[in-house]
Amino acid sequence: VQLVESGGGLGHAGGSLKLSCAVTGITFDDHAMAWFRHAPGKEREGVAYIDSGDGVTYKTYYADSVKGRFTISNDNVKNTVYLEMNNLKSDDTAIYYCAARYSPIWDGSYYATRPDEYDYWGQGTQVTVSS
Repeated sequence: VQLVESGGGLGHAGGSLKLSCAVTGITFDDHAMAWFRHAPGKEREGVAYIDSGDGVTYKTYYADSVKGRFTISNDNVKNTVYLEMNNLKSDDTAIYYCAARYSPIWDGSYYATRPDEYDYWGQGTQVTVSS
């Protein structure tokens, strides 16, 4: 299994960036995907999640800090997960990681949003937002 992020770089407050995560060795039908970020001095936090699906419908979930600004999506043909980030803020500065888990995020009573609940990780891509 390999997850490779790309698309990070320098963004401006109010601007946009789009991250990509190329995935090999697993499919989105039986693996949920997520984007986490790790800022200096802070714990790694999940920002966006997309559940395993049926090839057509995939439920998405977002941290309150990015809701309405970030969008997670996947492309089954390219086997790639995306994170579109709009209205960037300086607080979005962090290393962004793509992650996968072999179980649904939502099991009917619990959301799996902690980093230790994910099985596979990419190497990360730096996002820096200037004000």
